[in-house]
Amino acid sequence: MERTVVGAGIVAVGGFLGAVTRYAVDVASGDVTGIGTLLVNVIGCFLLGVAVTRTLTVRVRLFVATGFISSFTTYSAFAADAITFGTIAGTGYVLVSYGAGFAAAVAGLTVGRRR
Repeated sequence: MERTVVGAGIVAVGGFLGAVTRYAVDVASGDVTGIGTLLVNVIGCFLLGVAVTRTLTVRVRLFVATGFISSFTTYSAFAADAITFGTIAGTGYVLVSYGAGFAAAVAGLTVGRRR
């Protein structure tokens, strides 16, 4: 890992872009609780699956995985959404989120390994 000012800057730029993109997905999904969070987390699982299977330079990994994907996805909003839904709907939301996330990660790993 590159523990330099440049490395921190790369993570910061990736994080900024990931956060702004996450916000755009939330806006595009409207006021429907949980939809934006579900979308970004599933897409993020797929992207991370692709990223970990590719030979990336340290700087690209810092930008994509540590910066962009980590700011694009969100566990705290996922937990808050699940609680907001209540016990039964929240449990379903958690199951769908984890199932879709794992499936997306497997798909990303599969796509990432193809050349």
